[in-house]
Order: sequence, then C-alpha cells, then structure tokens
Amino acid sequence: MTDNHSQSFFGQTTGLTIQSSSKSDPCIFIKCIKKKPDNSWEKPSLGEGKTIKCSLDEMVLMLQVLKGKTDSWASYHTFKETNTQISFNWKENQGKKLWIKIGTYSKMLGPAQVEIFKLLLKHLIKEKIKYATVPNISKLTKDSNNINNNERKEMSMDTEKINLYATSPIKASTIKNDNSDLEKVKISGVIKAETEKAILIVFSSGKEIWIPKSIIHSNYLIESDARQEFIADNWFLKKNKIPI
Repeated sequence: MTDNHSQSFFGQTTGLTIQSSSKSDPCIFIKCIKKKPDNSWEKPSLGEGKTIKCSLDEMVLMLQVLKGKTDSWASYHTFKETNTQISFNWKENQGKKLWIKIGTYSKMLGPAQVEIFKLLLKHLIKEKIKYATVPNISKLTKDSNNINNNERKEMSMDTEKINLYATSPIKASTIKNDNSDLEKVKISGVIKAETEKAILIVFSSGKEIWIPKSIIHSNYLIESDARQEFIADNWFLKKNKIPI
C-alpha cells in the first residue's frame, strides 16, 4: 500500500488536485489552479494558485455531500489572517454535477469525477483512521528504550551487589549432585594474580594455586584484595587436593 496519494481533475480553465502526503497525517490538501492569459497554468511551487489543508473531520463532511446524504457543506479556513471560504454544492437542474469553490477558485465535477473523488475520500478516511490516530510511535519507542536502559542499569547494579556480597567470607560448602565428580563446591579465598585463562587464589591456609577460569561458575572481582566466594568444579579441587 502506497503512503501518499494524488488525484487531479482538470477542465479547460481550472484544475483541482486532492493530495495526501502520508497515511499517518490526519489531513489532506486540496489545490486549485487556473489557466493564465498566456494559456500556461499557475504553479503552486511559485506561490500561485490556492492550497487548503482539510482535517479528518472536514473530509468526513465532504464525503457526506459526495454520497448525496447532504446537499451542501461550507466552511472557512484562516491562514496568516487570510480567510478562505470552502463550499461543496450540488448544481441544481444539471444532473449529478458538483460545484467545489475554494476562495475565488471554482471547479465543477461530473458524475465520473464525483465517483472517483468519493472512492478516494472513502479510502483516505479509512486509511488515516487506521494510521493517523495511533499514538506517537517514535515516542513510544523512545520510552520503551528508556525503560529497557533502566532495566539494564538495575540488572547491572544487582550484579555489582552480588559481586560485592561475594567478597565477604563464607564457609565452604558442597552443592550436592548425584555424581560427586560433577559436584560444584563453594570455596573462599583472595585473588592474587590473573592470566587470560586462570586466576591465582590464596586460601585461608596460606596455600596458593592457579585455578582455570573454565571451572569457576560464579562472579568475582579481579581487582579486589578482599576474600571472595567462588563456586568451582569439585573434581579439580579433589585432584589438586585443595582444602574446602
């Protein structure tokens, strides 16, 4: 589905264009131009002709006339202290012909043009009700991002709390498992050094040993000189006779 629409109705001396720049805008623009004495047409890009902006409410009232539910509709537009009268009227005794007047411009639409205008207006109203009446998506996205950022900050703070809590001495204990070789054990000690794949831990007994990072399953603070708690694979501790 296209995001913009433009339909023009031209006669010998007057042209009328209905334009919707975006389905998310709750309005349309109606542009009127005349043929100049030199037979060239006025150019809106040069400030010539007349352009009005019609709201969704006005679109509905226009459609009522196009459907024949009302005989006429008129309104005034004010822009930069300039008043412009708009009117839609069925031409008496001339069949299904509609006169559209915008300021000093007037354009008569025949039956086929009226039907096209009616179908286009019905489509635009339906489209704009669907897309132009929703909340500001960019604002919702921004608010959602802010919420997500706040959640990430809170999670980060919670992680820091866990790490800080782990610096307090806790008595070693075993996390039970059916297979003792797969048990994970809580141990406590102080980090003395670090390499890419291991950390050197000093235990309360004074024993120092390099422990692979791959067998540690808890968070820890590398730069802390306080005693921390670690959860490590029991098979490695048993193999290296590390006291727990």
